[in-house]
This record gives sequence, C-alpha cells and structure tokens, in this order.
Amino acid sequence: MTNHNLWLFRQQLSVVTLTKILLDPLLVVLVLVGCALYFDEPFRGPYPILALIAFTLSFPGRWPEVTLRAFWNDVAMPWFFLVGLLLLFGFATGYLTWFPPRLIIAWALITPLAMFAAHRLVRRQLPRLLLLEGGRRRAVIVGASYLGTSLQARFARDRALGVDVVGYFDDRALERTKLDDASALLGKLSELYDYVNHNGIDLVYITLPMASQPRTLALLDALRDTTASVYFVPDIFISDLIQARVDHIHGMPVVALTESPTLGVSGIGKRISDILIASLILLLIWPVLLVIALAVKLSSPGPIIFKQRRYGLDGHEILVYKFRSMHVSEDGGEIRQASRGDPRVTRVGAFLRRTSLDELPQFINVLQGRMSVVGPRPHAVAHNEQYRKLIKGYMLRHKVKPGITGWAQVNGLRGEIETLDKMRARIQYDIDYIRNWSLMFDLVIIVKTILVVWRDRNAY
Repeated sequence: MTNHNLWLFRQQLSVVTLTKILLDPLLVVLVLVGCALYFDEPFRGPYPILALIAFTLSFPGRWPEVTLRAFWNDVAMPWFFLVGLLLLFGFATGYLTWFPPRLIIAWALITPLAMFAAHRLVRRQLPRLLLLEGGRRRAVIVGASYLGTSLQARFARDRALGVDVVGYFDDRALERTKLDDASALLGKLSELYDYVNHNGIDLVYITLPMASQPRTLALLDALRDTTASVYFVPDIFISDLIQARVDHIHGMPVVALTESPTLGVSGIGKRISDILIASLILLLIWPVLLVIALAVKLSSPGPIIFKQRRYGLDGHEILVYKFRSMHVSEDGGEIRQASRGDPRVTRVGAFLRRTSLDELPQFINVLQGRMSVVGPRPHAVAHNEQYRKLIKGYMLRHKVKPGITGWAQVNGLRGEIETLDKMRARIQYDIDYIRNWSLMFDLVIIVKTILVVWRDRNAY
C-alpha cells in the first residue's frame, strides 16, 4: 500500500496550525505598513487595497523545511513572482504611480528576509505555542498495522503537532505486525483500558480495520470511563482522496472523500487571482495576439481560432479556444494526438505549438470562467472517454477548472502522451495538485512554466 492510500482526517485549526498559515500573509502586510511609516507615507487610500491583494495572494502561508533551498523554492521565489505580477499590473493600470519606487523596492526585498527570520524564530517558539494548547500530549495507537505505523511516523516527522506516541496495542503476535521493536507493543486490546487509566495517556488513536467493528465498539465503550480523547482513523483504502474532511448535516456526521479545494472563500481567492493575471497578460500581449492571428490566416485556409469541446469543472463540457495550428479542425468521436512530424500541423502551427503560443486565447476562457490560469490541462472529449475507462480515478482531475498550465506540464509531461503509463503519471500529478492546492502553489507553477516553456521540446 502506497502513501496516497493512507487517509487521515484533516487536523483541527490549532494555535500552531493558524500560526503556520497566517505567518507569511501577515508579514507581507506588516512589512508594507512598516515601509509606509519609514517613508512617511500615510497608510490609507491605495495602501490598504495593495495590502488586501497581497494578503489574499499569499494566503495560506507555506511552511517549508528548515533549509535555504526549500525556503527559496517554496517561499522566496513565489514572493518575488508575486511582486513582479503586482508591478506589471500596477504599471499597466497606472496604479503603480501611487507608490514611491523606493518603498516598493524596500517592501520587495525586506519581506523575504523578514519571512526567513520569522520562520526560524517561530520554529524555536513552537514548544511555547504548544503550551497554549496544554503542552505535549501522550498517545497510544490501537492497531500495529501499516495504518498505525504510518500515523506514528507522521507524528514523529512533525514535532509541532505536539503528540508523543508511547506505543501500540494489538492482539496479534509481534511477527504479524509492522513493528520492528518488541518494546513498542504495549499489550493486548483487553489491557488498553487499564494502561490508559494509569499511565497519563491523553490520546487514543484506533486504526483497526473497519471489519473489526465489534472490537472497536467494545473499546469505545471501555474508554468512556477514561479522560483520554479518542480518535478513529478509518482504513478507507481508495486510490485518490481529494480534500478529505469531516463535516456534519444537522448533527449527522458525513465524511468527504473527494471534494473540490476551490469551494467557498478559497474559490473566490482563486477566481480573483485568475481575473487579475489573465487581464494583465491580455493587456500586455494583445499586439502579439494580432500578429499571430494574421500569421495563422495567411499561412493556410481556415479559421484563426480553433474551438474544441473539452471537459471543465465537474465534467461539464466547455469550449476551449486555441490558435489553429493544423490544416484540419478535429472535434469528433476520434481525435488523434499530434505527433512529431505530423503532416496535419502547418508551418506556423508547428512554431506556435512548440512555444505554446497557440494556447494564448485560453486567457479569454479564463475571463469567461471556463478555465483557470493553473489547473489540469483539458483533454479532448474523445480522449477523456478513452482514458477514463483505462485509468482508475481519471475523472477526479475535473474537481477543479482546467488550466492553461499545470503541475504535470512543469514536470515534463507536456505535449503528446505516447503511452498509458505516461498518461497515468500526468493524472497522478493532476491529482497531487488538487490535493495540495493553494494560491502560493499556483504561483510556483506559473514561475516554473515560464522557466520550462522555452526549453521544453515535448510539444509539437
């Protein structure tokens, strides 16, 4: 069983969790306020608007490993890209003239330094933050299976969770468990109650298979007479769980196994960023669009814009725009992917496809709300119907809007997909993107797209 088959409920928002997700966005605003004060600029008018935009685009904050490389890749580089995006938008709209250049430069340079210092400081203060939640807590795990040992490994990797696993309880012999150390096996299930009651155990995690319902119910009944908090970690072994969480409908608990990450406030933030980025890019590249349109029209007969049916959010059909790059415009039940040396591709079309310039009209799709700047690349309807029968979980990629660029594309899976294994890899990248989505992750992908699009030769 692989790691993505292990599912744990999302942890509640704790002091530590809130600190992690709010640290970077708050620093962005605080440094801007500090720079305004230093340069004797009143923090009103355009400044609160800039602070709100910057906070929204940097939320939630990232929490990388304590290495300079990880901090640069996950925090600093996306921040500089965000600043560049704001500068371009400000220049194109004239909004930039409201701010002194020295203030903007200082804000751009001081913020990542403040983030780095704050990350180091907060990591040192995490034990004190944990004291606000009652200090470190002692836990036992019921079930020495892969699920139980994986849970323990997660607690061990992230000390900020504040949980120390004392050991396991299991009715099986040591050789039938996933334990290497005999001392980690504290006893049988029948001994759990006494151990919890007499050894100051705060948390009990039950990782027994769902087939063991009678034993689980018996344990829950026995643990009612203790002060320990009890958690059930279900063994829902399905291949891809997207944004899994627990909710309730008028008191009835329900478990979300696959859900879009862009619902509610998150969806509003992504939509705002899409509109800002797409509007800015279209404003800057409209002369390029005119030149390409003229080149397509003069190079071969046919329409300038090629419209093809694709699957959008939740599998609903949408029309996606591209500059026509072939002599034909296929949109039927069978569509052959473009390959190297494909005779259907025009001379101008070959250049457009190699440089991804044929995708530029899709920024109009973004403004229409059909697509997003970042998301799984939309496949032709015929290809969707083909691969959904061959790849388990294929349709999960449609839990978000399709994108102009995506996590799979910046990891070398652009252009033609010659084998089923390559398509499986692309789908797994798409699902990983949905599972880990954030606005900052989108910015990272946009930066990587700019870096790879000119040197990648997989598209033709």
